[in-house]
Amino acid sequence: MAQQHEHGADRVYVIPQGLLHGEAARLAVRQGLALPLAGRRLAFTCGWLVHHCGRTQERSRRLLHVDELRRKAEDHPALARWLQQLGRQRPPFAGLPLDVPRVMGIINVTPDSFSDGGLHGDARAAIEHGLRLAEAGADVLDVGGESTRPGAAEVSEEEEMERVLPVVEALAAQGCVVSVDTRKSAVMRAAVKAGARIVNDVSALSFDPQARATVAELEVPVILMHMRGTPDTMMQHAAYDDVALEVFDELEAAVLAAETAGISRQDMMIDPGIGFAKNTADNLALLRHLALLHGLGMGVLYAASRKRFIGEITGVAKAGERLAGSLAVAELAWLAGAQMVRVHDVAQTVQVKRMLQAVLEEG
Repeated sequence: MAQQHEHGADRVYVIPQGLLHGEAARLAVRQGLALPLAGRRLAFTCGWLVHHCGRTQERSRRLLHVDELRRKAEDHPALARWLQQLGRQRPPFAGLPLDVPRVMGIINVTPDSFSDGGLHGDARAAIEHGLRLAEAGADVLDVGGESTRPGAAEVSEEEEMERVLPVVEALAAQGCVVSVDTRKSAVMRAAVKAGARIVNDVSALSFDPQARATVAELEVPVILMHMRGTPDTMMQHAAYDDVALEVFDELEAAVLAAETAGISRQDMMIDPGIGFAKNTADNLALLRHLALLHGLGMGVLYAASRKRFIGEITGVAKAGERLAGSLAVAELAWLAGAQMVRVHDVAQTVQVKRMLQAVLEEG
């Protein structure tokens, strides 16, 4: 288990590199040439061993083969825990086994979301859209009634519930696994009563003082996303010395706070919060080092569909035209072991998933 650390304490991190997939991963682990990653047919052959000195705030980084990591772990309990967490089998999330890639479809019942605001702004349109996503292969339908794009203003609890509850209830009644995308405990409670099986909170349960206790009481799985500030202030906080390590630390703190409130670790999934208090360079670094997050020992959600950094890199200004870039980052996230991706374009993403499974023999 990644452990809570005191300010100024020394820390170690392992960032898996040299990833193998499918049969190659299985054989390499059997032969001792690689270590398992995230409990799937995925393994790593080497890793960056990062030591952070709490006294001086200096970091050293060495790329080591798994043999060297294993040897060092014999005399280093913290490193041994890291390797154990990296390889541990992830339990099912909301009843969904995480040994195969999962797709979460986005349903924004909002007038102002960055990509599809207004397209599904009334309940009937949102329900029809959700059913189409389910038919296209979405494992989870994520219903949100408040935009969290940069600069977005807060929506009242009453208005948010008016937007999402009819959609959640209708989709749940059709047998869909529904998550509610909200920061507010009252909306969480009402949505779960209406049939939502997952809470997806961009503030990692920190926005509403009652959120942690509410999720613990409801005993529902929760997705904890990394963000600094709020949607209207977050880009003022996009300053990191090492974004991957700092996001890991801040997500770890959110997990520990949730555990303290009574939420089971097996009911949590983490999300690095692509675009939330991060610039393009930060988003790229998080994707390159996404496997680091497996050190928390739980499922990882990657949510980058149509986001601004994709447009900046590809030169595509309109969010709705960023399909190719979105598919590319979804594939890279899956190859790094992410258990679920959150996307607008479900049908096309499912095609990518099926091809990956076929080639890597995961299906």
